[in-house]
Amino acid sequence: MGSMSWIHWVIVIAVVALLFGGRGKLSGIMGDAAKGIKAFKDGLKDDVSSEVADNKATGALPRTKAEEEDLRKS
Repeated sequence: MGSMSWIHWVIVIAVVALLFGGRGKLSGIMGDAAKGIKAFKDGLKDDVSSEVADNKATGALPRTKAEEEDLRKS
């Protein structure tokens, strides 16, 4: 019971070969995940910076269409 049988070792070796064998599949997967996270963060950063720029241009509070038209008229 304390040691692993030969079938267990075959399964362990197969899993290790699958993860680390070939052209670095695990590192490729992690690289793709990192690119996705970076793209997500960049997308959030762009939305926030454009929203801040809009607020600075129009004032501290967001304006409705009616308020913007009133400001244009005056």
